Amino acid sequence: MAQLRYVNDLGNGHSGYVDYGSGIVVTTISGQPLEVTTNSSGIVQVQGGGVGADAFGRLRISSPFTLFDSSHRYQDNELWSTAVAVSGTAVFNANQGLVDLAVTTASGSEVVRETTVVTSYQPGKSLLVMNTFSMEDAKTNLRQRVGYYGAANGIFLELENAVLSFVKRSSITGSVVETKVAQANWNIDKLDGTGPSGITLDITKAQILFSDIEWLGVGTVRLGFVIDGQLIHCHSFQHANTVEATYITTASLPLRYEIKNTDTTASTSTLKQICSTVISEGGYELAGQQRSVGLAATTPRDLTTSGVDYPVIGIKLKAARLDAVVIPTAVSLIGQGNNAIFRWQLNQGGTISGGTWTSAASGSSVEYNMSGTSISGGIPIAAGYIAADNQGAALPIALGKGDLFKYQLRRNGSTSVPQEFTLVVQAKNSGDDVYASMDWEEVSL
Repeated sequence: MAQLRYVNDLGNGHSGYVDYGSGIVVTTISGQPLEVTTNSSGIVQVQGGGVGADAFGRLRISSPFTLFDSSHRYQDNELWSTAVAVSGTAVFNANQGLVDLAVTTASGSEVVRETTVVTSYQPGKSLLVMNTFSMEDAKTNLRQRVGYYGAANGIFLELENAVLSFVKRSSITGSVVETKVAQANWNIDKLDGTGPSGITLDITKAQILFSDIEWLGVGTVRLGFVIDGQLIHCHSFQHANTVEATYITTASLPLRYEIKNTDTTASTSTLKQICSTVISEGGYELAGQQRSVGLAATTPRDLTTSGVDYPVIGIKLKAARLDAVVIPTAVSLIGQGNNAIFRWQLNQGGTISGGTWTSAASGSSVEYNMSGTSISGGIPIAAGYIAADNQGAALPIALGKGDLFKYQLRRNGSTSVPQEFTLVVQAKNSGDDVYASMDWEEVSL
């Protein structure tokens, strides 16, 4: 029987009724659910707002700021790198609007999909991550993972053999260490029908996995599922007042899906990758170190042959800093000559030939190339024209503040190869010259 007691202050300015009989939940007068737990000393503790509040206990009433989102409507959306082994495949499923990650029955058959960017964690703001998926039925020697993690750090859901677990992966010791908590040991709601929600999880059905991260190096990670429109909090990894340093190296991480046979399996298997998003709750303010490179005033770039694309300035992440967050913020271009016409474009993922890659600074995560001779591949993500005459002025190419993460420098986490971001220019007339510069913000230092 419920033992309701009115409590004047439940935290975060709320008051209401608490069920001290079950020690689990009640509702505040304001209608926000609260979590009530009993610690090892038998003391009832109330967490204001429950998962109706963000990772810092603030009610989820603010507009979220999307740092990253992914869905697949007409094709694989090119926001993910793919690594396969032993005949594993990743195939776009047009009818279902998702990507099928499929493995054979052979030992070592594997597919790993990871975002080409890490998302930018900002201290003091709750980071909300959501992944949707449909896992293959549990089977011997099959392992499936979904979450917010890379090769060295992160948080994810794992189904290996018949055991479902939340996993914390950390490299703070210099080696990768995984802390696994099986479903039977989840500390909030085991989703076995006996927990506060009364729901039994069917992992063979499509699911919405969520985690919210109060990092600051030592905060709490809450994990659970969204079912019938409700965030069901299942487990928390607690760290403040417990750990001696950070619990993971960084909270700026990629999203990842993977399926692997750890030995031979009885049948083929498929993990369905659906949608993902990473949200900064409470907005986002770009704050980092601004850097810039540009051609010297005495040495414009000579575009030797008309109609040929020349890589005037290229930048990319350093190989040792592939998890840095770097965002191009501005490009400036001016043509030299009388009645000269130029076409410019911003190219993402192309490959510059020739020239020299130079570190922007010893503390920078970026290197640049302003002497490349040609470029191949990549995707043009912006383009336009300028005309030059004797009174010509520099053209600032605006990169909108609302679209900053669209231009974020990318990398392939599977191959550890950075992608190049390049200002490409072609001239109407052979021998015309241009000057150019490029600015960027280094959020991760």
